[in-house]
Amino acid sequence: MRHILLTALGIIIGLSAYSQGCCSGGSGSPIAGGFSQGVLREKQVEFAANYRYSSSNKFLVEDRDTVPLFDELSSKYLYFRAGYGITEKLTLELSFGYFFDKRLVELEERNSDDIATSGFGDLLIFPRYDVYFKSSDTKKTEVTIGLGYKIPLGSNSDSTVVFENPETGEKYYTIAAPTVQPSNGSQDVLLYLFGLRAYPQKKLNFFANALYIHKGYNSLGQKFGNYSSVGLFASKTFFRKLGVTTQIKGEFIGKMKSAKNINQVVYYNIDPESTGSKKMFFIPQLSYTFQQVTFYGLTELPLYQYVNGNQVASGTSITFGISYRFSKFCDLPVMPLE
Repeated sequence: MRHILLTALGIIIGLSAYSQGCCSGGSGSPIAGGFSQGVLREKQVEFAANYRYSSSNKFLVEDRDTVPLFDELSSKYLYFRAGYGITEKLTLELSFGYFFDKRLVELEERNSDDIATSGFGDLLIFPRYDVYFKSSDTKKTEVTIGLGYKIPLGSNSDSTVVFENPETGEKYYTIAAPTVQPSNGSQDVLLYLFGLRAYPQKKLNFFANALYIHKGYNSLGQKFGNYSSVGLFASKTFFRKLGVTTQIKGEFIGKMKSAKNINQVVYYNIDPESTGSKKMFFIPQLSYTFQQVTFYGLTELPLYQYVNGNQVASGTSITFGISYRFSKFCDLPVMPLE
């Protein structure tokens, strides 16, 4: 059961390329596409990967539809994660991701080329500690805390051509919008809390998590808004292998800030007043576990969106992932699924 819970959740933190503004502020890469929840057993190892596709062509002014500023914003992201149970209470996890494509498709009438980038996103160092665990035949209770640190691996200052002289062929460049950069370029701190109440005999579980990301300034003098989210979950296991999980997630992203003497509108064509949002999502997920391997898929469905100013809204988001756990380096047998 723990195997299914920790690998089948696949929680997307929501730091997608369009979570903080259209041509104005972006939030950089998703730091973790399949966030683990509790801790691993001592000397247990986990390797995981998932692929996420996101796309949107919907614009909002606050919570009202408005005329789009471009045709589509999309990303194709591959995420890797490795975890190790240092003790029965302490787990260390490292993760990073790679964007195959982050693309902004201009409106057809503008007759402009797409703006696209690719590359590594961020490295996340994420230890977690089990502060409370109690188990009986009929119920289990667990509380886990985590403290993470995000280091940018990719660029936050990739350039794009804005003009080409037809006579000389000389090209003029400007820094591309944050929405298509592989990383937001800042070093961030993450605070995490996870609670579980499981009923093994009924194959029924209820759990919740809370995440806070404190953003730092990047090399361009930009500080993207701090991120907060709360998720409530319910999961049920059928036939010992098939898992069904539902989640309601609320998230809040603050407005972008600038370093002293940095004018985002003049330097980078970014309006800080059109950054930040409040959103709520429904996230259904299916998983299938065979021995020590779990396959899962999920989608994020926006229930409510309120953005500051004029921004692109959240749209389609689909994730497929796989997780593998083993205890090769210890004498303990792998815990059977309940």
